[in-house]
Amino acid sequence: MRLIHKIGLGLSVAAAIVSGAAVAQQQQFINVLTGGQSGVYYPMGVALSQIFAKDIPNARATAQVTKASAENLNLLQAGRGELALTLADALSNAWKGDAEAGFPKKLDKLRGLSATYNNYIQIVASADSGIKTLADLKGKRVSVGAAKSGTELNARAIFKAAGLGYGDLAKVEYLPFGESVELMKNRQLDATLQSAGLGVASIRDLATAVKIVVIPVPADVVDKVGDPAYQAAMIPANTYGGQTEAVATAAIPNFLVTHNGVSDDVAYRMAKAMYDNIDTLYAAHNAAKNIKRENAIKGMPVPLHPGAERYYKEVGLIK
Repeated sequence: MRLIHKIGLGLSVAAAIVSGAAVAQQQQFINVLTGGQSGVYYPMGVALSQIFAKDIPNARATAQVTKASAENLNLLQAGRGELALTLADALSNAWKGDAEAGFPKKLDKLRGLSATYNNYIQIVASADSGIKTLADLKGKRVSVGAAKSGTELNARAIFKAAGLGYGDLAKVEYLPFGESVELMKNRQLDATLQSAGLGVASIRDLATAVKIVVIPVPADVVDKVGDPAYQAAMIPANTYGGQTEAVATAAIPNFLVTHNGVSDDVAYRMAKAMYDNIDTLYAAHNAAKNIKRENAIKGMPVPLHPGAERYYKEVGLIK
């Protein structure tokens, strides 16, 4: 009896180990790479992680705070995330391997999942600074976003098109949105350039604390950037407190990107879960309301992931 008991116990333990291994194999980690907490990427990434955790079997989904576009793409290439938000120009530069933009080598593992919403170049100055045009930024203290971030790449492109360089500024700060706003509140900065969806929390916060001026980026300056990702656009009146008129600027598309190490099944499920639960994304941030499935593959600078392609064929977006 004792021998039979031991054999039975041994079989039970073995079965438990096999069962545990099977569960571990089935569990899918999905790390969504976002941006700073005061931007739009973060609430979007949190909403996506919640959707995936609920809709994808055995998924453990998280949203990671990052320095946004450029860091996100490098992390994806290294396999340290399954999905990321990024600006179109950063994604295009990563795919080409543009060293000046922070990509010494072509990031060849990147694969597209979906287009999302547009970022708007939002240059905001304190009313006290006297800044009303791009030319007025000369000799002023300006934050241009975290170094090598998508925002900072946008800042370089816009300033260059306007005939400005960082050397023309009295001081350049490489700070995320929230920190830039805090320095402006304390009168340690005159202006901040933020590339984000309309109604970004950081600028809304700033507008409640100090009187602001939203600086226009004229259409001819947008044309001089020479990148089709940059399109002339408008920041509607009353997007921020005290901004009573519409302001000309540039808009740049955002994309959701994954990598070729993510299985076709997981990429398919991520695309499907996102669009099956699009109202959850819309509730996460007003900017997300511009995400439409019919635009999902428009302007994608990298190859579409086969799993995402399967989903878009299923819904008739790809014939």
